[in-house]
Order: sequence, then C-alpha cells, then structure tokens
Amino acid sequence: MLAKKGFLRFWIRWSTWILVAFLALYIYVVALYFVYSNHGRLESVDRHGRHPLHDHGPNGGFETPRDLEEFRQRRFEKARSRPADVAGPGEGGEPVILTPEEQAEADRLFPKETFNVVASNKMAMDRRIRDLRPAACSSVSFSENLPSASVILVFCNEAPSAIYRTIHSIVNRTPPRLLHEVVLLDDASDRPDLGEEFEQYISATWPDGITKLVRSKERLGLIRARMAGADSATGEVLVFLDAHCEVNDQWLEHIVDRISKNRRTVVCPMIDAIDDKTLEYSKGGGLSVGGFTWSLHFTWRSVPEREMKRRLSEAEPVRSPTMPGGLFAAERKFFYEVGAYDRGMGVWGGENLEISFRVWMCGGILEFSPCSRVGHIFRAAHPYSFPQEDSHGVNSKRMAEVWMDGYKRLYYIHRQDLVSKDVGDYSERLALRERLQCKEFKWYLDNIYPEKFIPDENVHAYGMIRNPGSNHCFDTMGHNENDPFNINIYPCQNGKSASEVFSWSKLNEIRREEVCLDSEGHENVPVKMMNCHGQQGNQKWFHNRTTGEIHHVGHNCLDTLDGKAGGELFIRPCSGASSQKWEFEHYLE
Repeated sequence: MLAKKGFLRFWIRWSTWILVAFLALYIYVVALYFVYSNHGRLESVDRHGRHPLHDHGPNGGFETPRDLEEFRQRRFEKARSRPADVAGPGEGGEPVILTPEEQAEADRLFPKETFNVVASNKMAMDRRIRDLRPAACSSVSFSENLPSASVILVFCNEAPSAIYRTIHSIVNRTPPRLLHEVVLLDDASDRPDLGEEFEQYISATWPDGITKLVRSKERLGLIRARMAGADSATGEVLVFLDAHCEVNDQWLEHIVDRISKNRRTVVCPMIDAIDDKTLEYSKGGGLSVGGFTWSLHFTWRSVPEREMKRRLSEAEPVRSPTMPGGLFAAERKFFYEVGAYDRGMGVWGGENLEISFRVWMCGGILEFSPCSRVGHIFRAAHPYSFPQEDSHGVNSKRMAEVWMDGYKRLYYIHRQDLVSKDVGDYSERLALRERLQCKEFKWYLDNIYPEKFIPDENVHAYGMIRNPGSNHCFDTMGHNENDPFNINIYPCQNGKSASEVFSWSKLNEIRREEVCLDSEGHENVPVKMMNCHGQQGNQKWFHNRTTGEIHHVGHNCLDTLDGKAGGELFIRPCSGASSQKWEFEHYLE
C-alpha cells in the first residue's frame, strides 16, 4: 500500500512538471512569433530571410560606443568638408543636362519612374544643393541637450538612386548626436534593383548600422507602412520624409529644437521643389502655409498678415492650419498620445488633413520652420499602383465624421456618393477625441483658420444660381479652378452637382471657395472666374431679389445671351429680359 501511494505521489509530481514545461514552451513559441514576424508581415531581414542587415551588436560592430561615435563624427565632418567647387551633373542644385540619347531614354522611362531617373543616376549621391534659408537663421542657437530622431522613409518600387541620395543627405547633413537611425520601410517592392544589390549598397555605405531596413511581406499602403516604420523606430523624435528628398544644412537642428521647447509641437520643414524633369533644386525659397478645400484636399496658401505680425523674425516658425503630410516631425510619445495615424485609413490620401485637424483641436501646434529646408521631387504620378480604389474618399469620410462636426455637410456637397458608404468602424477615433477632450471644429475655423471661406455662413445667399426662364444654372463645368476660366450655364442639377454651388458674399462677390466672378466691363467678353482678391472692383456684384437682376457696374447686368446649355455669361445693358433674371437657391437675409 505504501509503495502504491509513493508511486502515485511521484507520478503527480512529474506530471505537473511536464505540464508546466509544455506550457512554458508554448508561451515561448508564441512570443517568438509576435516578436520576429510582427504578425507575419514585417521583418528586419533581407529578401532571403537572412539575419538583419546590420546585426553588428550594440556598438554597430565597433569595440566600444566611443569608437562608434568617433566613426560617425569623422564621417559627418568629411561630408561637411566636401569642396564647394566640385563639378558634375546637378552640382549646386543646377539642372542636369542630358545628351539627346540620354534624354530619349529618360523620356522612355518617365512613365514608369515618374521622374527623370537618367538624370538622377548621373548625379553624385552627395551633390551640393542651394541653401535658401533666411539670413536670420544663422543667428539661431541650440541647446546642447536636443533629442535624437529616427528618420522614417517609406518606399515602394522607387528608383534606388533617389532613395540613396535621400539617405546620403540625411546622414551627411545631420549631426551624429541627433541622428538616432534611418528606418527604411520597404512596402513590398518587387523591382529587382531593390533586392540584394540594394541591400549590399546600404550595408557597404553605412556599415555602422545607422540605417535599418524593414521589409513588409505584403503591401500596406503609405499610411500603414508609416505606422509600421514608427512602430520600429526608437528615437525620441519621429521624422517622416518621402524617399525622394534632399535635406539641407541644419535641417534637423531647427526641428528638434522647437520640439524640445514644446513637446506638443508638430514641425514641418519648408519644402523646396526639385524639378522632376531636370532635378534642378529650387532657386525661389519662399514661405507658405497649408489650407484645405471642402472636398478635403490640401492647398498651399500665402502666409496671412496676422501670422506675419505675430512672428518676431524671419527665423521664427510659421503656424499653419494644415500640412501636406509627406514631411513632418513629432515627439514620439506625443505622436502616439494624440492618435498617431488612423489605422482604419487605407493606402494614401486625407491622412495629412486628419492629423492637422487633430493636432490643433487636441491641444497641439502645427508649424513650418523656415530654417529647416528639404528639397522634394514633386511628381505628377506614383511609380506604384494603389491596392484600394478611392482611398482618399474612404479616408476623408472617416476624417469628416470624426472631426468636422456639422461642417461635414460641406464635404458631402462634393462627395454625395459617400454619404451612405461604409468606411469601417471609427468608434475608436471618436473615443480618442472624447478622451483627449478635443475642441470643436468651429473653434478650429474661428481660431486657427479664420480666413477659410464657408459657403453657407456669413453670406447673403448660396447654392444654385438659376435662370427661371431656361432652368439653367451657373456651372463651372469641371474646370480646374487653379486657373481662370469662363463660367457657363447648364441645366440645373438640383443639388446633385458641387459645380453648381456658389455664394453671394458679404463683400458682394459671387464666388466659390477661392475664385470669384470677374468682369472687365466689356460687353463682348465672357465673364470669368478668377482668384478672389477682396478688393471688390471687377469682382463686385449686386443682386436685386425683386427684379432678379445681377448688376455689375452702372446699368450692366449678367445675361445668358442665347440661353443655350453650355453657353457663356456676358454683361449687357439691363433690359429686364428673362435672360437677365436670376435667383439663388438659399437666401440668408
């Protein structure tokens, strides 16, 4: 009996240990899966599943941290001492001149690469570029304890030379103590020259591990790829750049200095254009801020007078209602506290405005630094396809529903097709807004963007402008509103077309968001839509609700002339004819 009891105790004890061992092994395996595969999508390895490209240990392969620091400092000083008189294609930011044969090849490749890759391949990877900073920037001093930054570059089927030049400029023009790492997030590229050859170039050129290549096994799209890059980064500040940029001298110092003074500040460098056909670096410099249209697209705008008065010097940053989104920096902790990117957004589009609204409404500041300048190749297309149709529409609806309150009505004028479209669950974003106690969108319009024209507020009338006799309405006919165009009449769409929405402003303008009806006063010249100047004159119109006439100067009235659909509008002596009678859809007074 005693023998049986002893055996039973023995069996229970060892069974327990075996069970514990199996459980520990299971937990270990699960942990390995999440750590190394990031749910099976991301790996810091090459395409063949080998070890990380820069697995050189804690000191980047150097014996001590001091050895690593000295190596990076020597590299930085060598780059800074590059002779200014080096000759070569594109040096000094000049345009690259190609032979006829080279130009023919560049033209052939342009549709694929979306910029002049032949010129890019001819230029030095570390070419000199123009310094367009205001003179006052040279007197700005920095703290010795500035935070370090992770620079995140997302690319998908980009030309390697553009990526290399971006990295070279970052490493060569950033003090080593401020550059924590350059994270290269490959969003499932499939072009051969971004494979082993690319990895070898990265490893050989930056053997100290300053670059970190992370490859996605599946296409994420820009927004989710940037989130993956941010999740992989460990610097105190996150800097997002496109992979076709060239940073200028002291670009990062001015950014992290602002963030160190106020961690809730999101800073954008001032963007200089690099010509997509010649790769000439802009000569203009200049200062602009961001805006937006009610269709929720980004626009560039001149700096308002109130902001120019607020700044104490040319070196002081400019506060901006929005940002273009490709190039910006934020303290890492604040970036996540304020909501990072909306992970429910897909691919690309609208995320820049969503971050802009959210930062301002939730207690942050968004600004451009005129002393931090980054060149950017502005391309008319992308060298990759979009796995999701109308990602801008899906993303902008999520933004409108979460952040714009009642003003989303103005967005839906442009996107009536999205009113009932399912764009996924955004309850988490609504909870974020509640948790952060963010302000209303009206506060944003009143305090951050008071210049923004609101079509149905503080106006005499708005909506369709209809000629009752013909039932034809003012219509932009889809013209590009960035350039002057003749206004037409077309059968009224009864609210189904944003191209028929106009306002009669308190300044007596007949206008859209940015363009106003303009006439030189000549009877045989069609009236045009041109940029609003706010000076009245050619853009001053008076509407008589009793007679229906729209007067310009003296006794001249707007006239449809022949009244045919697609016809243009002219001014004629007022005659009371039916072709001169108009009515707005909504009158506010």
